Amino acid sequence: MNTPAELLYSRTHEWVKEEADGTLTVGITDYAQDKLGSLVFINLPAEGDEVTEDQAFCDVESVKADSDIISPVSGTIKEVNLDLESEPEKLNSDPYGAWIAKITPSAKPSALITAEEYQKFCEEEDG
Repeated sequence: MNTPAELLYSRTHEWVKEEADGTLTVGITDYAQDKLGSLVFINLPAEGDEVTEDQAFCDVESVKADSDIISPVSGTIKEVNLDLESEPEKLNSDPYGAWIAKITPSAKPSALITAEEYQKFCEEEDG
């Protein structure tokens, strides 16, 4: 499992990168894409949408199931990765390069964890 140390993680399997301007870039983790299987569709949020921490802000369809993607922060969608509309499989092949959205936070995220903590969490979840 690839878990870059410079990122923060949610317990719902999203990664977060804080940009220099305070914007948070969000995607799904390597663990998440592996569990979901081959992704075939993503329903992206729209720029300007308000998102709430711990609430679904988009969803993906894989060959296995439909799954919500949970926002790790409250705020406003600043930008979405429109490339994913035609190539959702990029989330499988490059989960840390294929970000989903950039969010301008309205509050500091409350429940993000480090890469080390996330790896331990995933190990515990796998039993």
